[in-house]
Parts: sequence; C-alpha cells; structure tokens
Amino acid sequence: MQETQILSTLPDAPATARPLRPAGRALVFDACHAGVVLRAVLFVEGVLGVGALYGADHPLDWLARLAWLTGVALPATLAWLVAACSLKQWLEGLRTQGQYAAGILLGALAGLAACAMLRLIGATEHPAWVAGAASGALLAGLLVAALVLRARARTPAATTARLTELQARIRPHFLFNSLNSAIALVRDEPAKAESLLEDLSDLFRSALVEQGEAVALADEIRLARRYLAIEQVRFGERLRVQWQLDPRTEGALLPPLLLQPLVENAVKHGVEPSARGGKLRVVTELRGSRVVIRITNTLPEQGAATGRAPRGHGIALANVRARLSLLHDVQGDFSAGVQDGLYQVRISLPAPRTPAHRPRQNASPRKKP
Repeated sequence: MQETQILSTLPDAPATARPLRPAGRALVFDACHAGVVLRAVLFVEGVLGVGALYGADHPLDWLARLAWLTGVALPATLAWLVAACSLKQWLEGLRTQGQYAAGILLGALAGLAACAMLRLIGATEHPAWVAGAASGALLAGLLVAALVLRARARTPAATTARLTELQARIRPHFLFNSLNSAIALVRDEPAKAESLLEDLSDLFRSALVEQGEAVALADEIRLARRYLAIEQVRFGERLRVQWQLDPRTEGALLPPLLLQPLVENAVKHGVEPSARGGKLRVVTELRGSRVVIRITNTLPEQGAATGRAPRGHGIALANVRARLSLLHDVQGDFSAGVQDGLYQVRISLPAPRTPAHRPRQNASPRKKP
C-alpha cells in the first residue's frame, strides 16, 4: 500500500499551543542563537577578506591587512550581536520594516564604535566617521536581510506546506492494523480494546492539532508511549520495550511529533520483519548543558548477520533531521546508524532552562475496567 498522508492540521490549536505572531511580523533578531553568531562572524570575515585583497602586494600582506581589519571589525560585529540579543523582546514587537531600520541603525552605531576604537588605539587621528557608519549600516542591512529569511523559514505561519511535509504522519496501514486489533479484542477483552482505542484517539488528536513550532520532551515521550502501547497489542511478546528516562530532561524542546516516527521506524524495521521479535530501548539523559536522547532497536536476523540496517531507514530520518535543524540549528545534533549490532538514533539538544515539565493532559480520562 502506498503510504499517503491522511491527516491534516485542524484550524483550532489547543490551549497549550504557542500562538503564532501577528501577520506581517517576524522575529529577525535571533542573535542569541549560536548559529546566527557563527554565520554573522563568518560573513563579516568574508567581506573583510575580499576587501583586504585590494592593495595587497602578496599573501602575507593580505593576511596582515585582514588581521588588522578583523581586530577592528570583529568587536563591532560582536557589539551589534550583543545589542540585538539584548533588545530581542522589544524588537519582536516591531514590524519587519521597523526591525530593518533598528538593525541598520545599530550597524551604523557599531561602525562609529569601530572608528572610535581606531582613534583610541592611535591608528589614526582623523577617523572616517561617515564611511565607518555607512559601512556598518550596509553590513548590518545585509545581516538583517539574512535573518529575515531565516526567521520566515522558522515561522510556522509562513512555512505551513514545508512543515506539513516534514511533520511526522500516521500512516494508513498503522490505522488499519490498530482498528483490526481493536476489533479482535472487542468480544474477548473489551477493556483492552477500549484502552487501545483511547491510545489511538490521543495519538490522532496530537497529530491533527497545530502545536506550534516546539513541544516539551515529556509530551513527545507520552505520545511515543501511546504508540508503543498500541503496537504492543499487535505484537505481544515479540515487542519488548525498555524505558530509561531522566526527569531532568522533560523540559527540553523538540519539534512536535518527532519521536513517534523514530519509534515507528524501530518497530517497522527492527521488530516486525523478525520472526522472534525484537527489543526497543528509549533513553534520555542530561549531560552537562545537553540533553541526549537515544533510541536503539535490535536488527532482524538478516540485518544482524550482515551488520547492516534494513532498507527503509531514510525518509523519516531525513525529515527528523531537517525539522531538528530548523528548530535548533547548529545547537541540535542528529545521528543514526548501526552500532554494536544495534540500530541507534541519537539526538542531542540544549538542556531546558526551566524546571521539569509536566506532560500535557489533553486526553480524556481513562475509565477503570
């Protein structure tokens, strides 16, 4: 069966979802992000490198000119980034045109600061104040333009089609298998059938609503548990799941519905093809300022013999990697592959800044059998 998307987002978001920003506004000054700082510094260095080529007689002369320019421009660039980060909340309330103007003004001030530094160290007695301000404003304008494009790529309202394509989806075969399992249980084990349908309902509810650009790890773990509880009914003892969770990691932020396709991959390619079933392990741990998530599964008999993962670990993993990069940029790390005879997916995220998050209670209460 061809796996096509059968779910679409609903117009109404839950109370816990993050509201979208008003139309026409986008946070372009995400200068607090490590990836933005790195790209800004590299961009300015690239411009300085090209500028230093003019008048350079030989490579060593070019290198000396570049070092001199860097000593002046780099502090001004970092000052611009610090100012933009400090004013982030205020700038977020401005429209895009206002943020452009504020960024260019900050760039002009940074250029004047660079000229003042030149005079302070005695490099020149008559700094080119106008040229310095104009250069800072021009570089800042280019940086702001790049940040606008990045902000629009991160805004769910501006990238609905892309996020819908990248978002984890519940496949038709999973729905049909779950319903068949429930039908088989209705007569002999009605309480178990009810529990399965409640898990299925909660999983679909989370997939259908718009949850914003990020959710807590605790919510993702809860949905993964729901999914595996459904699959546990179908596979029985063939599916053996182990959880090793660190409560200090519950507040870490992930794109919505990120873990569900990973555990689905583990079941589909590690447990289902194996006659004897398989093991699946989910581990979360706090390592310093990083949260590490590991999902490992045993390989089917043929994969275990060759030491290679079966075909199929590709599309879902590429989508997860893209969505993780969209949210955390260089601060997020994702890897997947066979290690020590097991297939392992490893995700590294920034640690939560807030206390442990309590999972969202959006499912109907369970009835006691």
